[in-house]
Amino acid sequence: MAPRGLVSDKLSETAVQIFRDRGIEVDFQPDLGKDKDALLAAIATYDGLAIRSATKVTEKILNAAENLKVVARAGIGVDNVDIPTSSKKGVIVMNTPFGNSITTAEHAMGMMLAVARQLPAANDSTQSGKWEKSRFMGVELTAKVLGVIGCGNIGSIAADRAKGLKMKVVGYDPFLSQERADKLGIEKVELDELLARSDFITLHVPLTDKTRYILSKENIAKTKKGVRIINCARGGLVDEAALAEAIKSGHVAGAGFDVFEVEPATDSPLFGLPNVVCTPHLGAATTEAQENVALQVAEQMSDYLLTGAVTNALNMPSVTAEEAKVMGPWIQLAGHIGAFVGQLTDEPIKAVNILYDGVAAEMNLAALDCAVIAGLLKPSNPDVNMVSAPVIARDRGIKTSTTTQGKSGVFDGYIKLTVVTDKRERSIAGTVFSDGKPRFIQIKGINIDAEIGSHMLYTTNKDVPGIIGALGATMGANGVNIANFTLGRHDVGGDAIALLYVDNPVPVHVLEELRNSGLFHMVNPLEFEV
Repeated sequence: MAPRGLVSDKLSETAVQIFRDRGIEVDFQPDLGKDKDALLAAIATYDGLAIRSATKVTEKILNAAENLKVVARAGIGVDNVDIPTSSKKGVIVMNTPFGNSITTAEHAMGMMLAVARQLPAANDSTQSGKWEKSRFMGVELTAKVLGVIGCGNIGSIAADRAKGLKMKVVGYDPFLSQERADKLGIEKVELDELLARSDFITLHVPLTDKTRYILSKENIAKTKKGVRIINCARGGLVDEAALAEAIKSGHVAGAGFDVFEVEPATDSPLFGLPNVVCTPHLGAATTEAQENVALQVAEQMSDYLLTGAVTNALNMPSVTAEEAKVMGPWIQLAGHIGAFVGQLTDEPIKAVNILYDGVAAEMNLAALDCAVIAGLLKPSNPDVNMVSAPVIARDRGIKTSTTTQGKSGVFDGYIKLTVVTDKRERSIAGTVFSDGKPRFIQIKGINIDAEIGSHMLYTTNKDVPGIIGALGATMGANGVNIANFTLGRHDVGGDAIALLYVDNPVPVHVLEELRNSGLFHMVNPLEFEV
């Protein structure tokens, strides 16, 4: 059955057609997002939801979305999506952070030129019949210093455009490497130096606890006298009241703002001030950008629903379509390894250690980690998946660590999971053979070669005669068919294990009969999604 998608905001017909061409059964209802009650009534049957800013994906909507797997936002801002609840419900949230990068950077440059030459005020004056040439004295951009706060995708584009205008660019970004700065032609500096040297400052960072009021009253006071400040990123990065006072005092010569602390911005301390240019959040408002993000969101959501590829997700590691093809069996293996231990563990888990060896160590480990944790938690929480698992593990106080190493044995690569509780430590390792089938290769330090079946029985015992006979006789006497049998032991007379493959779940009374025989330390039924 084809996945079902709902488009509840305005996307282009070209984008909607992408869903159809890819095999998604899509309902295009561009005004549905404005009616929360109608959306609530409709959402239950959809696998994917494509939105812009009008649709509010609230906790109530998510609770009603019984089949929802992904919310895809055409644009960068996801303030209208409840991401914590999405994660707990196992719903991936995607955005399209690069579709409007050029448009936003160009808007910042346009604002900078407008502020430098007082273009809006000069336009109003001229069209009102005045001719005030002496009033509108501007400044050149050539040879001026532009301070870029945030040198990611949009910031680097703005820097490139500024260099074309022969400006000197300095940049502050804790995540900017010196190598990347050199490639961009940006002089990497600390924030205080940027504030002191810049003739123009443009902001291109997300709004977080660390960046909120990055241009505070104190930092605005550190800026060069006559600076002009541009914000086309996010409201709340600049203390608007403090900036207004700095403009009134003459310390700041002008500002260009496309975003505000409160939007829609019907009032702001910046309104009505001389040489302040304001626009209503138009950074992404070009025909090209709107089409780009619409096409991108259609491809991303289709990729995930059809192939499992995850792109630009905010609450799960990204997995490319190519990775999804190669990693599919390894992700399945990771889930099986977690599920094996999860089905044996009935006490609180303190720590999880995951070792990746050989080829496994070169894969997308974040995605594999999510698969392991999801498998581990699923026996106690059937609704958990790769999105919600890390959140649930964190809420339970489970500490997770990851280790990698080069090829160390006969296998090209393997994954080993060790789970620690107050009472014990359990470990299991597995690999993927050339046939693409996951296998268990070590349990409790005992080497084995065990395929993974839907219904299995795991036993531990001392290596003594009669174990195989007891298992076979008990199963046969109760009509349980054994499809396959795998054995392993540490050494003669030491610890031993057995994995039985059965056609159907082993009845409870058969499990009790085996436990009561006194031959086994542990008798556990196992189930796997294969």
